[in-house]
Amino acid sequence: MTFNTSIYLALGITALCYPVGAADWPQFRGPEGRAIAHNARVPWQWDEGRHLAWKYPLPGPGSSSPVVTNECVFVTCYSGYAEDVENPGEPAQLQRHVVCVDRRTGQLRWEKTVAAVLPEAPYERFLTEHGYASNTPATDGQCLYVFFGKTGVLAYDFEGNELWRTSVGTGSIEPHWSSVASVTLHGNVLIVNASDESQAIWGLNKATGDVSWKYEDPRLRLAVGTPAVSRVNDRHELVLACPDTMLGICPDRGELLWSASILIDDNIAPSISIAENIAYATGGLKGGTTAVRLGGKDDVSESHVLWSSKHYSYVPSPVVYEGNIYCVDQRAVGYCITADTGELVYRERLPEASSGGQAIYASPVVADGRIYVVTRFRGTFVIATGEKWSILAHNVFASDDSQFNATPAIADTQVFLRSNKYLYCIASPETPSE
Repeated sequence: MTFNTSIYLALGITALCYPVGAADWPQFRGPEGRAIAHNARVPWQWDEGRHLAWKYPLPGPGSSSPVVTNECVFVTCYSGYAEDVENPGEPAQLQRHVVCVDRRTGQLRWEKTVAAVLPEAPYERFLTEHGYASNTPATDGQCLYVFFGKTGVLAYDFEGNELWRTSVGTGSIEPHWSSVASVTLHGNVLIVNASDESQAIWGLNKATGDVSWKYEDPRLRLAVGTPAVSRVNDRHELVLACPDTMLGICPDRGELLWSASILIDDNIAPSISIAENIAYATGGLKGGTTAVRLGGKDDVSESHVLWSSKHYSYVPSPVVYEGNIYCVDQRAVGYCITADTGELVYRERLPEASSGGQAIYASPVVADGRIYVVTRFRGTFVIATGEKWSILAHNVFASDDSQFNATPAIADTQVFLRSNKYLYCIASPETPSE
C-alpha cells in the first residue's frame, strides 16, 4: 500500500464542500446499489438529434459504469492490449485509464493512466466479452475509488492526484472471468470483493488504504457480484451470494453473521438486490432466484429463506421496485416476479435486442417509474413498470457500432451511457449542455 499523506490532509480541508447529494449516482447501480434513481426526471426517448447533450470520445473500451457526483462524471477504460479480439497485441502494453469529464459541458477535466500489474488473466473465452475495465468506481463526494483487479485498489482526489494504492491479491481462481466486482462504500470503509484475486472480501480504510479487515472463505470462489450493504435494526449487514450460499457479514469488522443455503449453482455474477430487509440473489448456470430475510444469526437456511424461483438472470442484476422484481437477462428475455412470493407475473422476449451470444450485460435501472435496459448492440429500451409488459421506447445511437456493456447512471435530469467508444450524456431541456 502506498499513501500520499500531504495530499489527503490538504484535501480534508475542503472535503466538506463535496457531499454526495440526491442528484448523484455514486457507485454501481446508484445510491445504496438499489438501481433506482429517486426523483429523477429524465428523457425516455432520444437519438443523435434529440436530448443528446454531449458525447466524449473515450481512450479505450470498458464495461464499467459511469459514476456521477457534483460536477464530475468518472469512468474507467483500458487500452494497449485486448482492444481487438483478432489482434490483441502484447499483455505488457495493458494500461487502465481513469477519466473525469465535466458533467455539464462534456469536456475533459483530467485523465490518469495506470500500468497493469502482470501477469494478467489471458484475453480469451469470457474475458473477451467484457475486457479489463469492468469494475465500476465509487465516490463519497470527496474522493474517487477504483478497483483494477491484480493492479489493486486506488484512490484519487477530484483533481486527479493519486492518494493511495493497495493490493488485494494477484491470484486468479477463474482466469477466464478475471475481476468484475465493483467497490462499495460503507462509512469510512471501502469494501472490495476480491474473490478472484484472493478468495477474500477486503475492508479498506478509505482515507489511507490500510486494511481494516479481511474476510477469507473458500465459498467465495466464483462469487463475482458486487456486495450490498443494508441496515437491519441496530446493525449493518454486507450481503453477497456465493455458489449454493448467501453470506451476511459485518461490514465494520469483517465477521460472518449468518449464512443461508440457496439453490443457485456455479458462478454468480449478478449483484445482490435488497428491499424491505430482504436480499434477493440470482444467477448460476442452472440458476434461480432466492429471497432471504436479513437479520439472522449463524445458519438461517431453515428460518430466513423465504422462497426460491426457477426464473433467473445469468449476468444482469435485477431491480426491486414497488413489490416486483424486474430484469431483462443476457438472452434479452424480460421477466417480472413478485417480491413477496417469487411468482411469475410475465416473461417476454425483447424484440430486436439479440444479435447472437450475450445480448445484454448491463443491469436495468428504474427512473421516473420506467425501466431503462441497455443492450450490447441494439440500443436502449425503455419499459413500463407494473404487471403488464409494455415497451415504451427504443433508443439508438446509429453512428456508434461498438458494444454498450455498462449499466447506465441516472442522476437528476441526466442519463449517462458508456460504450466502448464514447461517454454519452442525455439530458432534459432544462439541463443545458454548456
